[in-house]
Amino acid sequence: MSDDRDEEDSSDDWEDGDEEISGDRKAMGFLDHLDELRWVVAKCAAVFLGAALLVAFFLKDFASLLNWPLRSAIGESGLMEGLVTTSPTAVFAVLVQLCFLGGLGLSLPFILYFIARFVAPALTKRELKLLKPVCIACLGLFLGGAFFSYLVLVPGVIRFSVSLNEMLGLQLLWSADRYYNMLVWMTIGIGMAFQFPMVICLMVYLGLVTTDKLRSGRPYAIVGFFVAGMTLTATWDPVTQTMVALPMWGLYEIAIIVGRRMERKREDELSEADLDGPA
Repeated sequence: MSDDRDEEDSSDDWEDGDEEISGDRKAMGFLDHLDELRWVVAKCAAVFLGAALLVAFFLKDFASLLNWPLRSAIGESGLMEGLVTTSPTAVFAVLVQLCFLGGLGLSLPFILYFIARFVAPALTKRELKLLKPVCIACLGLFLGGAFFSYLVLVPGVIRFSVSLNEMLGLQLLWSADRYYNMLVWMTIGIGMAFQFPMVICLMVYLGLVTTDKLRSGRPYAIVGFFVAGMTLTATWDPVTQTMVALPMWGLYEIAIIVGRRMERKREDELSEADLDGPA
């Protein structure tokens, strides 16, 4: 009788476990997964190629959009007529750079979506429930950091550089490839740096760190934000470093508040479990 009960219990547990798996899907072998992965890679490559061709078709407008921080910083001062190339073949490198980076930026949401669709069947409903808001928050933080860099930070760095060149009496002659490289990687770098609140919240959720430790480590975090500002902007300008450090400090405080709510929710769940448990 006990063996029969054990078998029934195990079958119930197995059924419960099946209910936790997201989606209705068949069991797939290694070759099936490999074939599905091949289609995911093919779709990602097709979307990237299409986005790169779209950027190439509107290349002049796209380049003008990327030049906005430069025009905003220099204005009508007449200090620099425009970007230059330093070799006969440099313009081809600029074209490839614009098409590649523009295509990657436009196709990235679709690529992430294809990857998420490939991974989603292996996740449970609980994991999917947590994954969706985390992905939305990460996307919002990345876009917020990228727009902050494009609209505020990059023009600020350029203005500081122009003021130093004026002070030293140097003529401005900037190459296009160097400017686009700085713009893109500063934008991507700030966007990625703004992801750290989600990392903190995830660590609090997993119990790897507490909000009390985060509060006690606030002075060290602030120093780290200024170091990150100096590293990402590649300048010793304290104003520019502060422009990076202050938003990151604000996100750190928000992460502490959200993490504290997670801790309280977990404490409430544990207390309810103790009350519902056997005496």
